[in-house]
Amino acid sequence: MTLETAQSPAQSSWTTAAILIGRLIFAAVFLMAVVFKFADIGATAGYIAAAGFPFPLFLAWCAALLEVVLVLCFLTGAFFSWAALVAAAYVLFLGFAFHGPSHWAANQAEFGFFVDHFTFVAGLLFAAAHGPGRVLALRLGSMS
Repeated sequence: MTLETAQSPAQSSWTTAAILIGRLIFAAVFLMAVVFKFADIGATAGYIAAAGFPFPLFLAWCAALLEVVLVLCFLTGAFFSWAALVAAAYVLFLGFAFHGPSHWAANQAEFGFFVDHFTFVAGLLFAAAHGPGRVLALRLGSMS
């Protein structure tokens, strides 16, 4: 018997709501990021250049496009687990690249920003393992 079949109707309702709310939160976080990028792609490129990466404008556009795809996957449930894994890797990369140990000496708040990325990664990994839920989810690219 799986956990899904062992749930009471009340448990099923709240877990369905929790999954949908979680998907909306993931989508909202990446949507905010992409809106800021589109609002001033030059500023994003400057931030990328300041971190020492080559081709900052190209990378800014790549990040924006990735974030649009992630938003669509989180909202629709299509390729959900794959998108959550890609998002986890992306967020982990961002944590190290822009808030990692080399930034802590200059600003102690950077350590907090760094740690926050790991809590987000944990949620994304959990979501990847459990999928988009049964409601309002396209079953394209399912890992199971």
